[in-house]
Amino acid sequence: MTAQPANLSGLDLRAEIDRLRKDRNAVILAHYYQKPEIQDLADFVGDSLELSRKAAATGADVIAFCGVKFMAETAKILSPEKIVVLPDMDAGCSLEDSCPPEKFRAFREAHPDHIALTYINCSTEVKALSDVIVTSSSAETILAQIPPEQKIIFGPDRHLGGYLNRKFGREMLLWPGVCIVHEAFSETELLKLMAQHPGAPVAAHPECPPTIVDHADYVGSTSGILQFARTFPGDTLIVATEPHIIHQMQLALPEKTFIGAPGADGNCNCNICPYMALNTLEKLYVALRDLTPRVEIDETLRLDAKKSLDAMLAMASGTIGHGDLGARK
Repeated sequence: MTAQPANLSGLDLRAEIDRLRKDRNAVILAHYYQKPEIQDLADFVGDSLELSRKAAATGADVIAFCGVKFMAETAKILSPEKIVVLPDMDAGCSLEDSCPPEKFRAFREAHPDHIALTYINCSTEVKALSDVIVTSSSAETILAQIPPEQKIIFGPDRHLGGYLNRKFGREMLLWPGVCIVHEAFSETELLKLMAQHPGAPVAAHPECPPTIVDHADYVGSTSGILQFARTFPGDTLIVATEPHIIHQMQLALPEKTFIGAPGADGNCNCNICPYMALNTLEKLYVALRDLTPRVEIDETLRLDAKKSLDAMLAMASGTIGHGDLGARK
């Protein structure tokens, strides 16, 4: 559990965070799904693995990862010598929760002729049980290198795995996990929005269910969606992923209009990640001040997990942060 910050009224949090960033020799990372005020003060904003790699390349002593737990753990795997803090240790992930390590181990043992391609949204323990980690930007490049006859387990996101199965004509065995944010999008509400904005393309994250992805003009990672936003020829884009990514789009392209795809209730409220929302400026300040809560990983486990990350980087390092799933149509 993460303790709630004491009364910090009267503090200039932005100034104090900047002071602590210098005093601690810290780098602040913010995922695209963080609140705008956190994105705006971060040293780097990006996808989860892209952020961890950037932090590893710095001379920082401390990494403050404004994201969710598996992301901070990935940063620690790649930078074991650095202190890694997460503003709220309760910031988890529904995909990680859907795939307990002991059940994943049993699943693997039941299918010994399968290799495990595992989405990075999983625990360190599950990474250690996997052969190759994939991201939404590297999955296609990696899968293309695996012979068609090789049997594959893909987890924990069945929607990303199903999208890849359909696109490649594969029959990967899918773990039944989903992202609660992307699962919340409504096809009916999306069709209404498309009718209100005829001709506006739809960009969707592959964690969305097929009923959303099938209407998308572009399917890709958060970084890929941002790149599509920069290059599509129109002036309005419908975005089917966590809506805080639109902040970066508006900063980069103020002349364009970006509309978040609605959830089943007809608005975007249910599509805000509740885990990402746990991080606040107050908690970030306390984490930098006290250097807690810290992410700690047993060294043997870290090295086992790093093998699957290294396998990914060997197969597709150039795709990280670029969203290579690309245009669907």
